[in-house]
Amino acid sequence: MGADFVSKADIPHVLVAGIGGASLGTEVLKALTLAGGYYVSGCDISPLAFGHYCGLCRNSFLIDQNDYAQRLLDLCKRERIDIVVPGGEQPARLIADASSHFASEEIAIAANSADVVKKLGDKILCFAELKRLGIAVPETVPLTDPGFDESAPVPCIIKPAAESGGSSFVFYAGNREAVRMYAAYLRRNDLRPIAQEYVPHKGGEFTVGVLSGRDGEIFGSIALRREFPAKLSIAARGNDFLISSGYSQGYIGPNDLVCGAAEAIAAAVASTGPLNVQGRINGKGKFLSFEVNPRFSASTYLRALAGFNEVDYYVRHILGLPQRASLAVRSGWYLRGLSEAAVAPEALVS
Repeated sequence: MGADFVSKADIPHVLVAGIGGASLGTEVLKALTLAGGYYVSGCDISPLAFGHYCGLCRNSFLIDQNDYAQRLLDLCKRERIDIVVPGGEQPARLIADASSHFASEEIAIAANSADVVKKLGDKILCFAELKRLGIAVPETVPLTDPGFDESAPVPCIIKPAAESGGSSFVFYAGNREAVRMYAAYLRRNDLRPIAQEYVPHKGGEFTVGVLSGRDGEIFGSIALRREFPAKLSIAARGNDFLISSGYSQGYIGPNDLVCGAAEAIAAAVASTGPLNVQGRINGKGKFLSFEVNPRFSASTYLRALAGFNEVDYYVRHILGLPQRASLAVRSGWYLRGLSEAAVAPEALVS
């Protein structure tokens, strides 16, 4: 695909679709700004999205969520966008479904293939496929019917089969009664629950990025060992469990075991873009992945600070532009916080 999408301008015009605060979208904006050399715009369905006001977009736009993909395509044509980077799971799925329409207008998408997005977007299908491929994963059981509750491993994590990013609707169940309660709660909210064997975090929890090209070649990988010095990185905690939040921070450095396991997943699922793998090392020293998402991670800016600017590298790959930097990693501690913005009523995006 690369050479077919050479930028229409001297400075590539990138649109980040989905720029809510403390989200994947704003981290992508920061990574692109760090790289420089882009005309960066953003869009979101909410006028209160932090990305409109964080000072990282040359322009930002409000987009109607009704017929989202077509509205986004119209915006791209009007603003002469070269490439779109999805800033969240929902935009990624909607854009993937309409990828052929964007391609027909010579607008590139900085995302994994539609096939991989579809295959990994449903965790019931995803973990069944990973197990079939011989990938080590925690025991995973669908709880879409109350009759399945008794087959869940205990202790376990109960979470939705889709859109559980940032540990949304994720619960620890230490006994069978808790399994029934949390599974019923998700079903009542029209969320298809799964149960996943709980792997203690004592051996280490990691978030790993694997970047592959359009031909499946793996460009590189990077592992962050998560630390939990503040509530920001913790979704829930008890005497015998810890559930991490979507805000990773910790140590980035060489880790052949973890990166090798994540690269094996990328190769097995035929990844052709960004892939984010999360997992823990069990008591036997084996890395077990509990999340595999075919997209950039909310840790992508921390990775960029470490020298692994996967957003810049992949955008240039898709547009057929020469690379300006390697993906060599600088080891160290990479920490994060939150930032704020004050917006006058008359300054809201409309």
